[in-house]
Parts: sequence; structure tokens; C-alpha cells
Amino acid sequence: MSEILLVRHGETTWSASRRHTSYTDLELTPDGERQARALGSALAGRRFVAVLTSPRTRALRTAQLAGLTVTKSDEDLAEWNYGEYEGRTTAEIHDEHPGWSVWSDGCPGGESPSEVGERLDRMLAKLRPLLDRGPVAVVGHAHSLRVLGARWVGLPPSAGGLLRLDTAALSLLGHEHGRRVILRWNQPPPPPAGNAATGMAAESTARH
Repeated sequence: MSEILLVRHGETTWSASRRHTSYTDLELTPDGERQARALGSALAGRRFVAVLTSPRTRALRTAQLAGLTVTKSDEDLAEWNYGEYEGRTTAEIHDEHPGWSVWSDGCPGGESPSEVGERLDRMLAKLRPLLDRGPVAVVGHAHSLRVLGARWVGLPPSAGGLLRLDTAALSLLGHEHGRRVILRWNQPPPPPAGNAATGMAAESTARH
């Protein structure tokens, strides 16, 4: 069985300001578009039997700019539904509800951790027959992809809280000795062409 490449979308105005973004359909910022284009060099030469994305514009645009040909968009890859917390930062929510965590408490009017876990389990079931044919790319969002990574290795949805995922980062799910493992996590996009910096691109702040 082959591997799943996870791609988080590039920066938006709300991810830059750490605002929870699920159903709000935002465009990428200019920096987000640069991030997505930079992914193209990291993905050059790779072939996928399928490329699945969230239906949100920020995910579809990231796939396009990264040179990926989308075969299907699927609502099961949408971001965690934050309900009443849409557009708010964690700091703002803590002013009213100290100690709140999306990983344990979910969101009023939105999804619980178990509901998100069930949705991403459905996605993994859809990916399984594709993986028999070759590698698959999945373009989506921070929290939903973190849950997908946790569920891939048999952990509860709440374990996604241990898997930080920055904008335009790449992660790889695969196998070792017949077991599902995380092969790579939160690899940043390469620096833009002509950037004098070497090594890893400047680390972006973890955003929702």
C-alpha cells in the first residue's frame, strides 16, 4: 500500500491573525499564493493516482498553484466546523471560557472531536482503495488534517492537538513493517526562488 501526502493550504488573512476558519471561504493572501507556488518545486516529479481537496477556495487554489491536478473535492476534507467560534481567536474564546480546547470541548453550534473523527475516518476509508494503486495527495486544513494524521495511526481525534501544522506545510503518511506510521510531519515549503536563505524556510506561526 502506498503513501498519503498531506498539504495544508497557504496563508489567508484569518490564518495570519489566528482566527478559526472553517466554512468562511477566504482567498489566499499574496504570501499564501507564494507559499503555494513554492510547493511546486517540492512536488516536482511526483505523480499521484488521485488528488483530493477540501471544497474551500483556499485549498483548491493551493492545489492549483502547487501544480496539482485535482481529481475530486470532498466535504469530508473541510475544516473542523467551529460553529459559534468561527472567526474568533483562541485568546478571545478563553476570555469567556478559560481552559477551552477544541481538542476536548469541540465548538458550540459546530462539531465535536468525535464528529470530526468520524468524518476523517470516512475519508480514510475512501482513500484505502486508491492507495492500492499508488500515492495520493490530500489538500486541506490545519485541524482536519491533524485529526486525519492522528486517526491514520490509530489515535483518538484529540491526539491531533499534538501535531502542529503550519500553512503550506507538507506531511507524509505511510507504512513501516506493515504498520501505519507518520513518515514526515509539518515540513515547510521551500524558500522562494532567489531567496538567499538556506535550509528550512522561515518557520510560520501555527495558525488555525
